[in-house]
Amino acid sequence: MEKTYHLALDLGATSGRSVLATFDGERVTTDELTRFHYPMLPLAGHLFWNLPLIYQEVLNALREASRRLKAEGATLASVGIDTWGCDVAYFHADGSLAGLPYCYRDTHTTGAVDEFGRHMPRPELYSRTGIQFMDFNTLFQLDTLRRSEAPVLDAADKILFMPDALVYMLTGRAVTEFTVASTSQMLNLATGDFDEVLLEKLRLGREKFGPMVQPGAVIGTLTPEVQTATGLGAVDIIAVAGHDTASAVIGIPTSDSNYAYLSCGTWALLGVESPDSNSGDKALEYNFTNEGGIDGTTRLLKNICGLWIFERVREELGLRDADISELAASCHDSQCATLINPDDAVFANPKSMVEAINEYCAARSLECPATSADYIRVIYRSLAHRVGEVLGWLRELAPGSVERLHVIGGGSRNGHLMQMLADETGMPVIAGPAECTALGNILVQLRGCGRVDTLDSMRRIAARSTDTVTYNPQ
Repeated sequence: MEKTYHLALDLGATSGRSVLATFDGERVTTDELTRFHYPMLPLAGHLFWNLPLIYQEVLNALREASRRLKAEGATLASVGIDTWGCDVAYFHADGSLAGLPYCYRDTHTTGAVDEFGRHMPRPELYSRTGIQFMDFNTLFQLDTLRRSEAPVLDAADKILFMPDALVYMLTGRAVTEFTVASTSQMLNLATGDFDEVLLEKLRLGREKFGPMVQPGAVIGTLTPEVQTATGLGAVDIIAVAGHDTASAVIGIPTSDSNYAYLSCGTWALLGVESPDSNSGDKALEYNFTNEGGIDGTTRLLKNICGLWIFERVREELGLRDADISELAASCHDSQCATLINPDDAVFANPKSMVEAINEYCAARSLECPATSADYIRVIYRSLAHRVGEVLGWLRELAPGSVERLHVIGGGSRNGHLMQMLADETGMPVIAGPAECTALGNILVQLRGCGRVDTLDSMRRIAARSTDTVTYNPQ
């Protein structure tokens, strides 16, 4: 019997990977095919994403998949793409780029939340969208460009979120995938589509965005041009949960709902799955977000600055090539008791993260880290403390009880951080899988191919396909 593969393209902020997977009816088996990087592109005083480079890496992954499949005599049944949220790309009517996508870390949106207040008070905006207020949300990015009279908004025939932009480049079909669009602060909670009043405020027509599709929809096939460039045939492109966190949550190996999840990478996203949204006064006060999930579920969560601070400090201290496990263990060589707030605006994208930490400490009469072990201890303990704080708020908002914490993403491999989280939250921490996003991506592809039906069945498959490690409070 001919072997059949599915290909997940999982793109995070600055790096991506392609993963080939097979499904035997019980378990998903994955194999990383390629891994690549695309740093933020500084240009003309701004930070952009080099979308042509990202697209080229996607094509390279498809070529490598074609080579692998031909060697095995296998077929590729489908491809799915997930990325980070909020950022968008602009296209002319002929399919060419109308400009490079702005990176969410660009400072041109600083203060954009307050600027949008001239259009609509925060409580009204939150009641419409239920989304956490962050300056880089798509709504505020587009409003910033409109205020600066940027020509790209009117020049663009289509404005597409990053996974949808890549799908458009591969298939010629322009769609808006629901989960990634839900990060924009532009969707109406009641309708699940773009809020007409907000589009009017931005002076943008609904036709600028593709028709809304749900995870599992077959969007189209690779264009003849892409087929020639990659050596593949008319492979189906399936709308997975296009926001990487939405894909990751689908892949959590659990059989009940009495848990919170922490998707731990550059960002740490802490939340629960809920059958209903929560845009009440308390959710607004705590600045939680109601993002779309699969099958009508809501991801009630809050964005926390994750390992971004650690990665920046690691690079500045010349530790980029150092073993992560050894670096993590070094925090036990420090006695520095300082805690910082990882979500303070000074840590968003400073020229020097080390200096930002030092200045933060000096301004508050806190002990400044002196050694690399001090910095790592401060960063890890501060992240664990912040997770514990936000978890307390989440428990007030969650529709059910929260008895354990599932940590997914690359951070789940860090045993020292996992133990800190267990100690700080006072509950068991279930760590893994690290590649939960790719797994969730594949599971939705299986649904699109008719091989899996319900979310419960996806979770059972996830549990059979992965290994986890439990950390109990000490």
